[in-house]
Amino acid sequence: MQSVFILGCGYTGRRVARRLIGRGVAVTATTRDPSRLADLAALGAKVLRLDLSEDPSAASVAEEGRGAAVLLSIPTLRLDGKLAEPTPRIVATLGDRPSRLVYLSTSGVYGSAKQVDETTTPAPTTERQRLRWAAEEAVQAAACPSLILRPAAIYGPGRGVHWRLALREFRLLGDGSNYVSRIHVDDLTAIAEAALLSQGTGAYPVADDGACTSREIVEYCCALLGIPVPPSASAAELSESRRSDRRVDGGAIRRLLGVELRYPSYREGVAACLEAESRDKLPLP
Repeated sequence: MQSVFILGCGYTGRRVARRLIGRGVAVTATTRDPSRLADLAALGAKVLRLDLSEDPSAASVAEEGRGAAVLLSIPTLRLDGKLAEPTPRIVATLGDRPSRLVYLSTSGVYGSAKQVDETTTPAPTTERQRLRWAAEEAVQAAACPSLILRPAAIYGPGRGVHWRLALREFRLLGDGSNYVSRIHVDDLTAIAEAALLSQGTGAYPVADDGACTSREIVEYCCALLGIPVPPSASAAELSESRRSDRRVDGGAIRRLLGVELRYPSYREGVAACLEAESRDKLPLP
């Protein structure tokens, strides 16, 4: 692989960039504020400013995509008070220049489906989900090979149930019996890296093997943190993602790419998060 162009180098994207730089791959990464990626620049990455409140059809975007494997990692945004999905415009700008596209979508496109695997047909029900599905359709229609990854809830150091519990910002949905699947950011990073290096195509859900009820993981995290289980909230009081009730089987994409999970469930993953937060001086509040 000659180069990788990462559009949206945030929580997951910057980890993918680090892994690729370690392989000796030339990486270009976009961000609204280049100072946020100073660490990647110091490692040799080219950092490109991209503000999606402006026109993303800049010549620099098209040129950086030429011959590159492109990771699209830009979520649905809120611009001028409205939800906006920039991915289709970016795909159009890139045209046939990339060697391949890998898009980080979301398992939210499955809508109200309670059991999901690689054979499940997306059925978005909300505006945000429909926008992500439209972005997927744009990627699938692109003039180069594409692979779409649909991650379940992403967690890792400084992000996830354990972190929000420590901030006293997490509440259970009702009795907490809704199922949630998740993926540790390091495992998602490994899958995204392998996807960029592969020739695989299609669309796949991404999750670990530890789907569980919200109450189960909350009780586990609270025991580790030494704090009480938080009060419940109604569906109307919680965000769209927090209202989900979905078990995701992410085995197919791992088999396709030959990736093994480092953190098969939240039990291994949350413990690793706490260790990393302590090591990196990112203490729980």
